Amino acid sequence: MSRRSPLTALRLDSGPVPRLESLVAEMRKGTTLRVRVYGREVPALVGVMTRVKDWEILKTHHWYRIPVRSAPEGLDKVQWLAFYQTRVFGREKWSVNYYARVQGMATVPRIELLPDEPNHRRARALYYRVALGELTPLPRPIPSQRWRRIAFIPTSLERLLRAEEVNDLYRISPIEERLYFLLREAGLEPERQFYVRESGAGHLLDMAVLCADGNLDVECDGELYHSGRERAAADRERDNSLTEAGWRILRFSGHEITADPERCVHRIRRTVRRMGGPGPGPRPRQGSAAATRHGPVSNIQ
Repeated sequence: MSRRSPLTALRLDSGPVPRLESLVAEMRKGTTLRVRVYGREVPALVGVMTRVKDWEILKTHHWYRIPVRSAPEGLDKVQWLAFYQTRVFGREKWSVNYYARVQGMATVPRIELLPDEPNHRRARALYYRVALGELTPLPRPIPSQRWRRIAFIPTSLERLLRAEEVNDLYRISPIEERLYFLLREAGLEPERQFYVRESGAGHLLDMAVLCADGNLDVECDGELYHSGRERAAADRERDNSLTEAGWRILRFSGHEITADPERCVHRIRRTVRRMGGPGPGPRPRQGSAAATRHGPVSNIQ
């Protein structure tokens, strides 16, 4: 999907939805399902809902908008959309509670979507207008357990129906997935895709473990992505920035995680113990993006 495309409709991958009814039925009966998913998954996406007005549009007119300039990769493959609701939604705040089937998508200027907001700074910007089916409650809410920045979350229908908390939703790399669940089983609470801003630059961490005496960044380095001089230089600059700000960093290659995952977990647990054990972590600096889990974070505007 090109982000420079003209005002055209996008062709969607509308493949079959496997076992939807049976999965929902199991969840409603209280059956415990493993969050881990193997095999083919139905692509889904979680967006952030920050305004009651946009929520009413979603419920009444069944569409949601996504800025073309910041749309996530693979948007044209997404078959389901779910919504993280912020503090303005009362009892349903700070969790993912609803989802809907994607029925179509087109590129439209914001002014055509919201003609009553002609003076908005992005009035002429292009947005994807995502047409949706009926809004449906998830079998159970998916809460965010910690303060964090939430933008788009790439996920799947299967994960939406299994997740116990927001961290379970992320559909990233297999090596990160494996290490994440091993750390959870070890009693740690890793935060996936954790955004921090240090030294004027934003960094998206593979996993963060917040400790009583500091914060630990755990990176899972796929050989292809992290190869080459430019990538190595960027990683070094990033690590130096985080270290200067008080973070500790552990990096594991895909081979290490695949060949000896227990050793990786042991090193992380030992480091966490030396940092006072799991805890809330140091209070983020004023204005730090790490402190905006429940703040005015929006991926639509």
